[in-house]
Order: sequence, then C-alpha cells, then structure tokens
Amino acid sequence: MPLYFLIAKSIQLCLLVYVGLAALYTTRCILSSPYSPLSAPNISRFPTSWARHTAPTSPFAKSSGLPASQDLNTVPLPIDISDALWPASLSPSSSNFRFFTSALVQRLGLASSVAVREETLLAKAFSGALHPTRIIPFYYRANGKVDDGDVTITTLVTANRFRVFRQLVERYQGPISVTIHIPFPAHASLSTLPASHPSVTALQHLHTLYTSSPLFAQYVDVHLALSPFAAAARGRTENEGEGEGGRQFNVWRNVARLFARTEFVMILDVDFAVCTDWRGAVRDAIVRAGVANVSTAQDEGITMDLASGELVQRLRDGNAALVVPAFEYVNLDDGVDQRSFPADKESLLKLTRASPPVITAFHASWAPGHNSTDYPRYDAIAPGSGAVYRASQYQSAYEPYVIVSKRVSWCDERFTGYGANKAACLFEMYLSGVSFYVLADHFLIHQSHTYEEEARREERKYNRRLYADFKEEACLRYIERYAREGTLHTPRGYNVQEECKKIKSVARIAGQLLDRRT
Repeated sequence: MPLYFLIAKSIQLCLLVYVGLAALYTTRCILSSPYSPLSAPNISRFPTSWARHTAPTSPFAKSSGLPASQDLNTVPLPIDISDALWPASLSPSSSNFRFFTSALVQRLGLASSVAVREETLLAKAFSGALHPTRIIPFYYRANGKVDDGDVTITTLVTANRFRVFRQLVERYQGPISVTIHIPFPAHASLSTLPASHPSVTALQHLHTLYTSSPLFAQYVDVHLALSPFAAAARGRTENEGEGEGGRQFNVWRNVARLFARTEFVMILDVDFAVCTDWRGAVRDAIVRAGVANVSTAQDEGITMDLASGELVQRLRDGNAALVVPAFEYVNLDDGVDQRSFPADKESLLKLTRASPPVITAFHASWAPGHNSTDYPRYDAIAPGSGAVYRASQYQSAYEPYVIVSKRVSWCDERFTGYGANKAACLFEMYLSGVSFYVLADHFLIHQSHTYEEEARREERKYNRRLYADFKEEACLRYIERYAREGTLHTPRGYNVQEECKKIKSVARIAGQLLDRRT
C-alpha cells in the first residue's frame, strides 16, 4: 500500500476524531449553561434562581376582589407558610452566573465560561447598601408579555404602603418593577422563624397583596430587600413604618431599575396617582419617530413634538429625561381618594385656576424641588397640544418624576432617609449630559398621607451635608472625565460647565479647565 495513501487515511481519521470530540464538547457546554432552553425550559431570560414565583398557582392566586379601602392587615392570611410558595430560606441562591469567554479562548480549547456566585455578584452590584442587606430579585415575576419599548414604572414600597401600591397597579396596568423592603433578622432563614414573627407576617401580607388582583401576576415584578435595620437606627422607637430598612431609597431605586425588563423606566414614588396616559403617548411617539423624522424646533423658548426623531433618539441614548409634572391638593383631605382626581389637563386647570386653588404644584412651599418644571409655562399651553418643552432653568434641588432610558447614571446609594436622595439621582443625570423635557399634556397627583416630620428633620440634616459633598465629588469626577475625553467644551459638557461653576470649592479647578482649550 503506497505511503501517501496511509498518510491520507491517518489524517482523515484524526479529522473524524476531532469533529466528534468538538461536537461532544459543544453539546456539554449548551446543556450546562444556565441560559440554555434545555436546562431551564420555563425561563426565557433569567437564571433559575431569579424566577422564584411567576404566575401564582396557590389557592390564593385568584382575585379576592378586595375593596381599595380595606387594610391589608385585616385580610385573612394563609394558614400555612407553604401555601404561599415560599422557599425555606430567603438567602441568595447558590447558583452561578456564567460569563462566556471569547471565541479565541474557546478555539484554544480553554474554559468556555467562568462562574460567579449570585450572592457575590449582587453584593458588588449594591455595594453601597447598608450591610447586611440581602437582595432577592424576581421574588415574584409577572407572566405578562413584555415589550422592550414599553415604559416600566420603577418604585419602592415598605410594608405600610401596600394599599397605595395596589392602587398604583390598578391605575397603571402596565409593567412595574418594585423593590419591597421586608425587615428580616441578620443571618436568619425563613424556616427558623416562628409563624408569628413580624418578618413572616410581612411576607404573608405581601402574598395576600400580590394575589389580591390578577393585574399583579400580569404586570408586576417584585424584588425583595431584606435587612434588619429599623427606624430606631437614628434614635426613633417605632417598630414599623417608612423608617424600615434604614430608608435605603436609592439602593431600592437601583434594584427596581436594574431588573426592569423594558428599555425605558419611569422613576416614581408609590404615592403618586397616574392620572393621564403618558405611557401611551411615549410609546406612540417612539413608533412615529421610527416611521418618519418629525421636525422639531431647537429653540428653548419654543415647544416641540414628543415624536421628534432627535428627541426620541436622545431619550434612547440616555441624554434626555421626560418630566411628568407633579401636583397636590391644597387641602390634604381632598387628596386621599384617587378616584376623585382629574383625568385630563382641562379638568386639572379648572382646579389649579379656581379661587382659591384646589390643586397646586407639588411641594409648592419648597419651590426649588419642582420649580424648574416652569408651571406657568405648563399652565399656558392648551390641553391636547401634545407639546413638549425644555426645562431650561435647572438647579441642583430639582427632583421631578422622569421617564428615562435605563442607560442613564445610577443613583448614589450613600443616601438613606429623606432629603436629597432623589435630587442626587437627577443631579448626576444632569452632569452626565441629560436634558429635561416637560410633557405639557400630562401630570401626576400626590395622594395625601401623613409624614413623619421629626424623622424627616433629622434625616435632612444628615443628607444636606452629604449632598454638598456629593455635588463637589460628582463635579470633580465629570470635569476630569470630560477633560480627558476632550468633550468638556462640547455640548455634552455644557451642563458640567454651567452647574459646577456654582460650587465654590470646585469653581477654581473648573475655571482652570474651562479656560484651557483642548
């Protein structure tokens, strides 16, 4: 037999062996991946541990038809914890996330993926939280269809606000990603707690809430934040209420936004009523902008069309925020029942223009918080115009409720309690290049409730100093970043130029860099 024939046969055999081994290796990788449809047939986007509950299947899954006025604390609770489909432990899953290596590494026959524990990943993601804080993503996950171009309301709820949250779900009837704080002892598991423990009771109330209406299973993703911190951490002695969890509002906001399943989110407090269909207006504008580039005026003194191709693109890129103006009743007793709230701008203006006014701008006594919205201009634009105008007079206390892309900067998690927490979110957005555009046909109304005034005073003192330091730090970060990028003297750096010169401690540094042409 000729030598060349033997060599050819040997090469052919080696190739067959190589192809067979490659096929076996690829099959093993696919089957072992947590994202594989073969390894997790019921989960399309999330690791198994992140889909603890989808549509509830317990006897409590049917709507109970609870009246809006009924206190959830009076609703009969599940007899047995197992009825609520809860795991024995509420610790983060021991499952791993797999990060796949490059194609080159895989061709070299090295590891195709690297595993990172869920607990480690979440601890890093929320490293600014007060510890110990445990995050449980998708404790309940909605089973309704999710459109990536939709707007998800992201909000946070403590156990004493469940009734108000249910009203928000019923009014919005769209995707909601909510972080719910449950007070939970450190280093404890659910199986070790007695049935009468406050943490168990809070989880039972949560399950009763989630199964009180089919709208929850259709629209609402619930993420738990478990921590032992209570209101007494700053000298108060009440056992429950808004002080639970150290009031880690910005941590909870970040959790809700991170796990939202749409491109756009509305950063909203739970006690605001959705009065107009701004969700439909934004979705329609995105569709229209994709079909034809609607022209728009760039002059800040002129209104523009929400469907402007440029505005929609800025929204997608994380460079624009759509402001939904906020209002409240002058007489707090009038603002308790959302069913009596106006549902269109014409009805709203009748109440704001009444003598004396029935409704006014939200927190009108603290003008810096919302006056950049320019309420006189909003009032002057006729209802039904579909107009948008730019909020041109930004100042650092501005804290409107906004629709943004998930691409925008995250909230600084050092802020706990009342005062400056949301303003800090908006301040960094502004420095990053975000401009604010007001939806002139839409509005929100605050549902009246009592405030813990003593707690607010103490927390505002703490956050006032923290916010001053934060603004200095943020300005220095963005000045250096834009100077290195060469974008400080471009439109992207305009907000940094204007805002950071107002801060005395960084004005000199800012001035030196602004005077230097790169």
